[in-house]
Amino acid sequence: MNEQQIFDAVQNIFRDNFDDDSLVLTRETTADDIEDWDSLEQINLLTAMEKQFGVKFKLDDVRGLANVGDIVDLILRLRG
Repeated sequence: MNEQQIFDAVQNIFRDNFDDDSLVLTRETTADDIEDWDSLEQINLLTAMEKQFGVKFKLDDVRGLANVGDIVDLILRLRG
């Protein structure tokens, strides 16, 4: 998968988790931009991404994530 395919899949995960098919992400989207994106939802999102992409996030990996772009970059790195 290339970066755009991962980004599109991440956007679909966000749409499913927030039950909002009109949700449009950018690499700069943060939790402050999505009303219901709280710490519990962060866990749900990361769990769905682990399943989707066949990766396992470590606490150190996710601690510094600031936005959607960071998430996509992390997935790219973990998938090698």
